[in-house]
Parts: sequence; C-alpha cells; structure tokens
Amino acid sequence: MAMTIDPARGLLILKRMLGAAVVFLMPASMVDARPSGAAPNEVAGTWRMVSATVENGGEVTRPYGPDPAGMLVFTADMHFVEVLTDPDTPRFASDARGGGTDAENRRAMASSIGFFGTYSVDEQGRFAGNRVEGSTFPNWVGSVRTTRELTLTVESGRMHEVFTRPDGGVVRAEFVRLSSAAAATGRQDTMSRKER
Repeated sequence: MAMTIDPARGLLILKRMLGAAVVFLMPASMVDARPSGAAPNEVAGTWRMVSATVENGGEVTRPYGPDPAGMLVFTADMHFVEVLTDPDTPRFASDARGGGTDAENRRAMASSIGFFGTYSVDEQGRFAGNRVEGSTFPNWVGSVRTTRELTLTVESGRMHEVFTRPDGGVVRAEFVRLSSAAAATGRQDTMSRKER
C-alpha cells in the first residue's frame, strides 16, 4: 500500500529539512552566541603573536624565541584556539613526529603549546575568561581561567595578554589583529614580521 502525503505538508517538511541543513552547515564563526544589543566582542577575530616573555623568580625568558610564531583565534560563537611556537626549534632528525629523541621532544614541548576551548566576554565585550577543553600540555585540560589569572586587553588592533601560571610565573604576550585578507594570506595587516 503506497503512502500519500498532502503536497502542502510535504512542502512544509521539505522547508524544515532545508532550514535545518542550512543551520547545520553554517560556519560556526557566523553564529554570534551573545545576546542581541550586547557591546561588540573586542577579542573576536584572528590574532598573530608578535612577542612573548615569561617572568619567573626574577628571570625573564622568551619561550617562543625572539621572533615567535603564533596564532590565536576567537570565534563569534565563543570558541578559541591558540597555537604558539618558536620557529627556530630544530627539526627532528628522524623526520617523524613520534620518532624524536628525548632531547628533541623536550625542546619541542618547551618551545610550543597548542590548546582550544570556550571563552566568555563581559557586557562591555571585554574578555572575561576561558575554559580549556584540549591541550598539548595535558595538565591544562579542564582549566578555567578568570581575569584573576588571565587578562586580555585590546587597544588599537593590538591585544596584550598577561597570564599568571600556577607556578607563579607571569607570561606577557602581544598580538596584532589580522584583517580578513591578511588572515587568508598569512600576512599581518599592520606590519610585516621583519618590521616588528
């Protein structure tokens, strides 16, 4: 026995399915999870790291070298991903990610970090905290950071980060905002890497 569907009902079902498909396929960066009327999200966008230091016990070091390579992306749907590296970290002799020597692995771990999660902003659109969902340093997974441990201040296309680590060390980093065109080409919108 063949089932018949009323054409009007069939059209309604098709419209609902198409609507669900559009929402499902929509890039996450197009969905703003914040209430309408809220102040603009100051940190949303793509940022390139231009400097980073760690102060610990009176000593200042540059964990990602003098010319660090790093990106920090905050999406409009309140997710973030950050990858920071020292571009001068030597390549592994084995040319295999899992085949480094103890010294190679230690150097790579000490000169890079990658992590992702969710973040929040306050009523004024300023960074208010984050939660780490995954990290190349497993001890950070599940960490919740408030503005007591981590501050991000945006001024004229630059973002200044101050992060107080659990061991008391203080990380200071500076990022520049990339325009959409610069993010696509990998170039900074305000200056080249060599001009920093």
